[in-house]
Amino acid sequence: MGRTLILTDDVSRAGRLARNLGGDGDVSLHDLYGDAAPPSGAALIISDVSALTSESLRRLRQALAVVRGPETPFLALIHGNLGRGEIQASALGATKVLQASAASALLLNTVTALAAGATARPPGGGDLRHQATASRDAFVAIFRADGAPALATVESGAVLVNRAIRDAKVRDWLDVVASFDDATHRHCLSVAGLAADFARTLGLNDVDSRYLIKGALLHDIGKAKIPRAILNKPGPLTPEERCEMDRHPAIGHAMLLNGHYDALTLSVVRSHHEYLDGSGYPDGLRGQEIPDLVRLITISDIFAALIEARPYKAPKPAHEAYAILKAMGAKLDTDLVRAFGAVATACEMPYRASA
Repeated sequence: MGRTLILTDDVSRAGRLARNLGGDGDVSLHDLYGDAAPPSGAALIISDVSALTSESLRRLRQALAVVRGPETPFLALIHGNLGRGEIQASALGATKVLQASAASALLLNTVTALAAGATARPPGGGDLRHQATASRDAFVAIFRADGAPALATVESGAVLVNRAIRDAKVRDWLDVVASFDDATHRHCLSVAGLAADFARTLGLNDVDSRYLIKGALLHDIGKAKIPRAILNKPGPLTPEERCEMDRHPAIGHAMLLNGHYDALTLSVVRSHHEYLDGSGYPDGLRGQEIPDLVRLITISDIFAALIEARPYKAPKPAHEAYAILKAMGAKLDTDLVRAFGAVATACEMPYRASA
């Protein structure tokens, strides 16, 4: 096989790994924290990083941009939690993920297979259900009541959703997501998928698309602190319960304030229930007070809620849901609603909403 390049934060440990692979002259090591530039021309790239921090992820991303070709397989070795590592590795575009403590025989077989071109699916990649499941796992890590989620986790989730929508039809994404158990998880992943397809329809670049999807993933984060009895009530809410539920935008905004999130993302979380005519909540914003990104999420959010089944209502067909959006008139950005028509059309049958 061709030359293997190991990207590492510990040259001694990576040296032992190289010896285990039995490739003295065929394996090169690159210290991510050194001054030298990484060598190009590798047939296989392995990352061996003890902790995937924001800084090490930045350095890995930078090195991969230099050394990895479009067909070069990339094996990510994970030290610590494999689930979180898979999400982070997927965001880096890993071809295969393996626990760093895997037996030498398994590691050698994996490396041999990758080098021979027998590439496995990337984590969360290839198959839509795998992609959606990986996205759900990322969302579970995001949707917690104990504070702001890590930026890297949200970024990873956005990459997963964006990749899935790029590779599949949005109606198929909604169909898979509808099979998940938790209603809040289903809804937020549906909104994220719709936002990703909306971004594609609008011709947004990858950076702006991920920015939009991150907002979609986070928009209902405040519901993590709403009582489960209200959140999962199998029927319409009482006025008192509705008042409590309507606190979630302000709660989510407060949760993220100390999490190093930018002002626009905070606006999405706080203002996704605002309307252009001032009739929304929690602040009664009007017109230009509501950023474009928030307007995009609001349209996706309303549409998702309409086409979803709830214990107390049947799902609406996509064309009926879109008609409701158009009938909302001055509450929504009419130009963006018009552009959303292509997304709504793509969501027509055979999409099956879960009960």
